[in-house]
Amino acid sequence: MSDTTAGRLPELPVTFRPGRTRAVLLTAGTALFVVITLIALLLDQLGPGERISFVFTAALLAGVLFLLARPKVDADETGVTVVNIVSRRHLEWAEILQVNLRLGDPWVFLDLSDGTSLPALGIQPGIARQRAVADARALRALVEARSTAGPEAPRS
Repeated sequence: MSDTTAGRLPELPVTFRPGRTRAVLLTAGTALFVVITLIALLLDQLGPGERISFVFTAALLAGVLFLLARPKVDADETGVTVVNIVSRRHLEWAEILQVNLRLGDPWVFLDLSDGTSLPALGIQPGIARQRAVADARALRALVEARSTAGPEAPRS
């Protein structure tokens, strides 16, 4: 995303997501499910009900990790779609007033025209701070360019 520092905007559509964090969560969820399921199948003293409860618990735990890996921010010609852990919200470009990632913030916050703030968990500095800062700058540049673009920006 260093193109924005040179004055160029990223091409749309673009998706921002915490790649390393997502990889760790998906890998851990898959490994956890496989290990617990194997334990359930290999322990001879477990009955069928206990095996099922082991597999169900493994699926539940893996599901939680997969949900935590879900966040992303999709930007396209019509606006920005923020996908958080259990919610999804589409915003038109004009609805976003400011993109904030301050020192110590766990993720980007979008200040909206209705006076609220929306967390965008798809850009988070957890493991890869430099990447998150670059993504936040790219999204900020897109918001500034698109919100002032006027009616010629296509809408769906």
